[in-house]
Amino acid sequence: MGKGGSLSDSVMKKILLSYTYVAIWIFLSFTVIVYNKYILDKKMYNWPFPISLTMIHMSFCSSLAILLIKVFKFVEPVSMSRDVYLKSVVPIGALYSLSLWLSNSAYIYLSVSFIQMLKALMPVAVYSIGVMLKKESFKSNTMANMISISVGVGIAAYGEARFDTWGVFLQLGAVAFEATRLVMIQILLTSKGITLNPITSLYYVAPCCLAFLTIPWIFVEYPVLKETSSFHFDFVIFGTNSLCAFALNLAVFLLVGKTSALTMNVAGVVKDWLLIAFSWSVIKDTVTPINLFGYGLAFLGVAYYNHAKLQALKAKEAQKKAQQADEEAGRLLEEREGEGNAKRTESED
Repeated sequence: MGKGGSLSDSVMKKILLSYTYVAIWIFLSFTVIVYNKYILDKKMYNWPFPISLTMIHMSFCSSLAILLIKVFKFVEPVSMSRDVYLKSVVPIGALYSLSLWLSNSAYIYLSVSFIQMLKALMPVAVYSIGVMLKKESFKSNTMANMISISVGVGIAAYGEARFDTWGVFLQLGAVAFEATRLVMIQILLTSKGITLNPITSLYYVAPCCLAFLTIPWIFVEYPVLKETSSFHFDFVIFGTNSLCAFALNLAVFLLVGKTSALTMNVAGVVKDWLLIAFSWSVIKDTVTPINLFGYGLAFLGVAYYNHAKLQALKAKEAQKKAQQADEEAGRLLEEREGEGNAKRTESED
């Protein structure tokens, strides 16, 4: 009874820890999105400089990542040659910088709720780019699912009260660059056996992002900031905002490391609904019934996509276990035959 009780306690502890990791990730992701909206929106903090904000994040995150890896030895750095860095990390860093720049820019023009609805297109973009780059095989049922998600997002866009063409263009661009980055990670890093957790990812990618962002910043935002003589760097606002951005990366490290990437996807859906509710009730963004109907349709498509991915993963794991069992049985049979032959040889002698 005691043994059964301890097992039950252990299972309960794991479940509670998983829920804790999920809650921390949702809270931090929620906080970073709302905080970025607050800083960039002209009706709130009114600091519409998305490249500068992204550069502040990258500077802060890369500095802390270097401290955690080089000084505190929190995680081990990944062994990587200069050639691999230039051919793999640099392109990924360029895509990441574009994704962050455009996604932060979208907060100036669009509501938080509508941005979350547009982000539902991420599986569509990842799958489409994967098919184009031959990392995914084309399946008619999967493509039909992708079309249903796109139709749902299209309906949500049609019902958007504060529709802004430029803002939509920026957010769709951010989705496209982020999807390409995810596919390129598979092609350039995972295929070579290199895996980066969020801290080592920041250690290698953040300085690269910072370098890429410097180029558009010099031409786009630096001249405007230079003219704004009244601006002073608010260490409280930008410091806490950057800390939240870094903490979010640590939360991703905990969530994926202690649970799974699928758990994160499911948690992401919960976070999106919470953000839509918050945007409507607190920020007072207009969320129309057509918005909700369209996003609901897209949400069902995304949920089905995640379910299909999980089933495929389970089937792959089952196949792998069956193959291992067959190999083990084959080895045992060979050992028994070897023992039988040895005994026959001894009896003949």
